[in-house]
Amino acid sequence: MENNIDWQKEDLNYIWHPCSQMKDYEQLPPIVIERGEGINLYDINGKCYKDVVSSWWCNLLGHCNPEISASLKKQADKLEHVIFANFSHKGIISLCMRLAKLLPNGLKKFNFSDNGSSAIEMAMKMSFQYFQQTGKPEKTRFMALTDAYHGETIAALSVGACDLYTKIYKPILMDVIRVQAPDCFRCPFNKNRENCSCECFKDAELQFEKYGTQTAAILVEPLLQGSCGMRVYPPLYLKKLREICNKYDVHLIADEIATGFYRTGKMFAVNHADISPDIMCLSKGLTGGYMPMAAVVTTDKIYNAFYDDYLKGKAFMHSHTYSGNPLGASCALAVLDILDKGEIQEHINKMRPYFNNLIKEKFLNIDNVGEVRSIGLINAIELVKNKDTKEAFSPNLRLGYQIYKKALKKGVLLRPLGDVIYFNPPLIIEKQDMDFVVDVAVECTKEALKEL
Repeated sequence: MENNIDWQKEDLNYIWHPCSQMKDYEQLPPIVIERGEGINLYDINGKCYKDVVSSWWCNLLGHCNPEISASLKKQADKLEHVIFANFSHKGIISLCMRLAKLLPNGLKKFNFSDNGSSAIEMAMKMSFQYFQQTGKPEKTRFMALTDAYHGETIAALSVGACDLYTKIYKPILMDVIRVQAPDCFRCPFNKNRENCSCECFKDAELQFEKYGTQTAAILVEPLLQGSCGMRVYPPLYLKKLREICNKYDVHLIADEIATGFYRTGKMFAVNHADISPDIMCLSKGLTGGYMPMAAVVTTDKIYNAFYDDYLKGKAFMHSHTYSGNPLGASCALAVLDILDKGEIQEHINKMRPYFNNLIKEKFLNIDNVGEVRSIGLINAIELVKNKDTKEAFSPNLRLGYQIYKKALKKGVLLRPLGDVIYFNPPLIIEKQDMDFVVDVAVECTKEALKEL
């Protein structure tokens, strides 16, 4: 019976895909994937696609990684799930014990959910409630950077600033204090990220001076603003942010959902700045892309503000059905087992300069490439209409989408962000795959630009 099913047709009959205009699927039907291995995805017809966006940045160590798969299978025969209120299990306790040794100093209390957006909501509620219970009830607002992305639930959208996701919902979003984000490609001070003094931090100083006493927390994607264009900025900005948060008693919430677990070359992006946030949100690479799991990690100081007799009403009354799920914990423990060997870190250190130099060599001779930026194995290429003025292409052209479609035909999954082509591959990617995906991306970019 299965052989008689038109899988693409039935997908379109029933499924409303995320972040998609379904009318586009009339011309580009859904690609039905049968299996995965390493950085490769294979569709039901056997065609291979190189997944260099890690399937929305979560596939850390390759599809169907044998060690993670084995850990998941073993756990499935022991315990699939248990209510996480007043119950626990060895896997999640072991995970917390191990992560606590890797996290920045002071982060040791874990609260779990099942996705990144929920983790952001939890972090914001935690910060707000902390100040309500510690004598500063005036601290009710939040700060966030321009061009930020923190997820797609209402509070997460509120602190985000990508119009693609937020514009239509603005009437129902929270009133967030917006801090001008560092934009190193279009720096208003004509500096560059390698040797500036973060003169752009002046706007943060101004906003803290105005609103610091009202603010509970500022949320930040450390060093890499992802969904708004893979914007990379200097560690010094984070150092300055940590200092000013201390000055005004504002929580620093580090959204490491996309940047954690060596995506930026270090275990966590905040490690580049040698700072510790008050609250950190983790997800995506936490389980290697296998299971939905997220963690919000905070300090004893924040935790203790919730610790009291039940009738005092200070408990953090936030829960998720799949909090601390044993299957997710088993995958996360397998990820840490692999990372503990040190081979992945060595591989990143070896491959990072090769990948970045290759991309610069191939892309920078294209007239419409404004900048190539990189951090860890993440590389982004921003296409512009005018290289001298840095003028962007009209979004009506959907240039990135045209490149995406062309690359799929040639077996590469790119999924650009607007007119920013990027590579965020599984950390195991090898040179031969780097060569192939870059050559395809260059070919497709040139073809799309020529068609303009």
